[in-house]
Amino acid sequence: MEIQSQAFEVRRDQLAETRIVSEAMPPAEPGEALLRIDAFALTANNITYGVTGDMIGYWQFFPAAESGWGRIPVWGFADVVSSGIDEVAEGERFYGYFPMAGHLLVQPTAVGDRSFTDGAAHRAQLPAVYNQYQRCAADPLYRSEHEALLMLFRPLFTTGFFIDDFLAENDFFGAGTVLLSSASSKTAVGLAWLLHRARKGRVRVVGLTSPGNRDFVESLGCYDAAVTYDKLGALPEGPVVFVDMAGSGELRASIHRHYADDLAYSCSVGVTHWESAALGGNDDLPGPKPELFFAPTQVARRNEDWGPAGVAERLAAAWTPFADEAAGWLTVRREQGPDGVSAAYRCLLENRADPAEGLILSL
Repeated sequence: MEIQSQAFEVRRDQLAETRIVSEAMPPAEPGEALLRIDAFALTANNITYGVTGDMIGYWQFFPAAESGWGRIPVWGFADVVSSGIDEVAEGERFYGYFPMAGHLLVQPTAVGDRSFTDGAAHRAQLPAVYNQYQRCAADPLYRSEHEALLMLFRPLFTTGFFIDDFLAENDFFGAGTVLLSSASSKTAVGLAWLLHRARKGRVRVVGLTSPGNRDFVESLGCYDAAVTYDKLGALPEGPVVFVDMAGSGELRASIHRHYADDLAYSCSVGVTHWESAALGGNDDLPGPKPELFFAPTQVARRNEDWGPAGVAERLAAAWTPFADEAAGWLTVRREQGPDGVSAAYRCLLENRADPAEGLILSL
């Protein structure tokens, strides 16, 4: 029997225009599994997926039926409600990459004790890390009490983990300070925590933030200093590594002009300041040309170096103490249904979200 499901879509060229569409989901055929998406997180990172959707391919994961519309990917948990493959049982719970929707039909391949890969043809050429679904029963990072934290932070913390790894591998390009823009964003917080925990004494961690978020950034205890965007003259002396989570062309140019040759390395990660995002126009900036950090590239390298199990073990060892600490300051806000999801999306898009609050949604 078909299941009626709903999906949240946005105009690809105008992220503020949204709609809810209904669709019939048939039972799983042989080789398929139908997942009911129980809950998913919505963060500034998901806005980045929308802003860079055409450039990096995020719109391709969960195509909308109508041209010009898209489904922003999110991270969450889902339960198997219908299965046509013996190795994926009805009732099993998985963590992974989903559309903002009620259900997802997948074609499990490479099914193992810990995970499977969605072998749908339209995902075949996309980064493998986004196509894997983790069995909660065998996931070394999973704890039921940490589900909200995993949805909100796991992909972002993982990105921070591999930025930290990349910078350390390159000896921080000779710099003694790592400067993070959008310091209150979850990716920046995870990276700052990792740097503070493992690199203290090697580098200082400085956060760039808005005046309204400065108290929050300072309260976290993982930044050596917090500087507001209107006080760039208070930035520490170089050499500095700049990790740009904001994506603002104006801010990036200001940082490059401020440090010039004292900027040891500059990389772009996110676009939390999506309304002023500048994904190009870097050729004439003083100092090193900004490079895009794409986490799956570093993940693939470390999978070869350490093996997937080794990567999982290292990530779990870092994640557990971070999650325990974050649980002490994060407030989870849950919204359900089309109205709740739409309102939460607008709140985030309009930069009205509280950095100490995490949005967990379900349709």
